[in-house]
Amino acid sequence: MRRMLIGLALVLIAWIAGGAVMVAAAGPFRPSGRFVDIGGRKLRLVCTGPQSDKPTVWMEAGAFGLAADFAAIQEKLATKGIRSCAYDRAGMGWSDDGPKPRDSKAIVGDLEKLIAASGERGPFILMGHSMAGLHTRLFAGRNPQNVVGLVLIEATTPEQIDSTGTHKFLTAFTAISRLAAASASVGTTAPFYYVAGDRIGLPPQGSAEKRHAYVSGRHARTAENEVVNWPRSAAEAKLAPPYDPRWPVAVIVAGGRGLGPEWNDARRVPERASQAGSFEAVEGASHTTVLGLKYGDAAVRGVEHVLAHLAAGA
Repeated sequence: MRRMLIGLALVLIAWIAGGAVMVAAAGPFRPSGRFVDIGGRKLRLVCTGPQSDKPTVWMEAGAFGLAADFAAIQEKLATKGIRSCAYDRAGMGWSDDGPKPRDSKAIVGDLEKLIAASGERGPFILMGHSMAGLHTRLFAGRNPQNVVGLVLIEATTPEQIDSTGTHKFLTAFTAISRLAAASASVGTTAPFYYVAGDRIGLPPQGSAEKRHAYVSGRHARTAENEVVNWPRSAAEAKLAPPYDPRWPVAVIVAGGRGLGPEWNDARRVPERASQAGSFEAVEGASHTTVLGLKYGDAAVRGVEHVLAHLAAGA
């Protein structure tokens, strides 16, 4: 038993060391975008596409996500002359740390400062993936003058927190998040820098940025804090006003079974409440690949739906 434990320890040390060598051998890495000071802290912001009379699409990533999650969709939007902005939340990717807890209030507070300091002109089309549905709801409730429409991709709603299924999912997801944070903190995820793909299907730069986030202990610990505070964030978002029914809303879900039809029913609430709602289930896509090069055209169609209704209403 003692020899077995020593052997396992040596394998683990070799695994961590090998991963560290891989990351070091890759040399310095320059992320895309720019860094915006929001008052003593800087957040990384990636904006693509030309300035125009069309609203800019402002993107909010899901749990464990960062600006890179939207690299494929941003590329697709830019080819259509649509400007978009994605960013790393505080403590994620290349952004400076922010005060804890990392709940929706903290995240939306940072986003408000980032938009004000960025020079980007609103109002915006909000695009949110997964857990970001909580943040888009709170931001829209606090800043209705800065919103003209929404594209919600596999996005949760604050009301889902009352579901028994959601509680079961969160219990498991929280445990996984804690394991991921502990693993990244001691370096056991480092070998996946080259071994693992980005799980989305991103362009090369976005894929490299996503892999860098995989091996960051700081990124994983911040993500864990966000997941732990999911119920708190849901309660905060629930107190915000519902989306204005005049805003066009596109809801996009992965076409697979996923977490079951009841989740999609909950996700469709904002679309069904909108006077100009659209819904698309993307066959073959997963919760993550729906953002990628293969399936990301659905998000573009969602933006075009919002823009078409804005133009008709203008």
